[in-house]
Amino acid sequence: YIQVRDSAQALGEMASAYYDNPSRDLKLVGVTGTHGKTTIATLLYDMFRGLGYKCGLVSTTSYRIDNEFIPSTHTTPDPVRLNEMMSRMVGAGCDYCFMEVSSHSVVQKRIAGLRFAGGIFTNITHDHLDYHGTFAEYIRAKKTFFDGLPRTAFAITNSDDRNGKVMVQNTKAEIKSYSLKSFSDFKCRIMEATPEGMLLELDGEQVWTKFIGRFNALNLTAVYAASLMLGAEKDEVLKVLSTLTPVRGRFETVRSADGITAIIDYAHTPDALKNVIDTINDMRRGGGKLFVVVGCGGDRDRTKRPEMARIAVDGADTSIFTSDNPRSERPEDILADMAQGVTPSNRWLTIPDRGEAIKAAAMMAAPGDIILIAGKGHETYQITGGRTIHFDDREEVGKIFGQSAGGDDGTAQGPGSY
Repeated sequence: YIQVRDSAQALGEMASAYYDNPSRDLKLVGVTGTHGKTTIATLLYDMFRGLGYKCGLVSTTSYRIDNEFIPSTHTTPDPVRLNEMMSRMVGAGCDYCFMEVSSHSVVQKRIAGLRFAGGIFTNITHDHLDYHGTFAEYIRAKKTFFDGLPRTAFAITNSDDRNGKVMVQNTKAEIKSYSLKSFSDFKCRIMEATPEGMLLELDGEQVWTKFIGRFNALNLTAVYAASLMLGAEKDEVLKVLSTLTPVRGRFETVRSADGITAIIDYAHTPDALKNVIDTINDMRRGGGKLFVVVGCGGDRDRTKRPEMARIAVDGADTSIFTSDNPRSERPEDILADMAQGVTPSNRWLTIPDRGEAIKAAAMMAAPGDIILIAGKGHETYQITGGRTIHFDDREEVGKIFGQSAGGDDGTAQGPGSY
């Protein structure tokens, strides 16, 4: 046997060497942060395919080797599987790989041995404290990724986030910034916003996009910035940007024949839920009501449950608290934790069965109203009592609205995320 100081680090380096260091034959870009990782990584994959390149994708919703779809098990897989997939990307002729880098994967050194061409920081809010223990440790995990970037790489940070500068203060990579509000290298302004999309101004050029919300404006700015840092032509980037469409389960809309709109979103933290609710309230027209269906996962950070409930009740006309992935906990106990954040009123109710909760919201809604179904997004399963059962928010809405769920395009994932 061989004794090493750090077996996790050694495994990553060994896996890279075994597969002939595939990350050195790809332009590998990592995306990290609390929110926006999946959207930015997926849109970069779509962007560079739109520019005519073969690409790989490693994300929460799926792994891709050019056209090949592989169900994902973790946001960032273990180093052996990661290098094996990248080796296959090289064999398939891929030039780029866009990859979500979770805080768990940094701490567990799943990305050890990889050479990155660039890194992107989205934002950071309270999440995964059940694993990291403190917010400071969570920040440190994200920052470690940028600390390890080589001098040949770029590090793009969100200067609108108060921890944006912290992330890159010790990196050796070339630092660039993007923002909506702050001074930055890549600046975006929202010129016009409608329920159908936004007109953005990026570095003085206007482009119409099919996305809604300030958070998506920031995501698109990060995609634009990374594309230019990777050498793409500005005019071509803007052209492809205008054709990109939202990622499944991220502010995904389904409309009924009589004019009720359901929005399915992965928002599962207080900050994400507030951003989505604020975006919906900004675009509401004609006095329509907002119904929010939301839950909290079991065996995860319990401190955010009351806050999630309070944000839902404060932002919606009616909120329904329901099950997310209860895991080993009783759904009723999770709902009781959520109820601690709100006072008794007729503006919220609890329905433990998620399917019934979605039906109840649809029955209460009238034409012109909006139903936000938050927390699970792209997930096609529910983990409860040690069992994993099939459950898809979009399918449930499709049944109620009399539509086929459709549009899956193979982006469902198994019961993993970290």
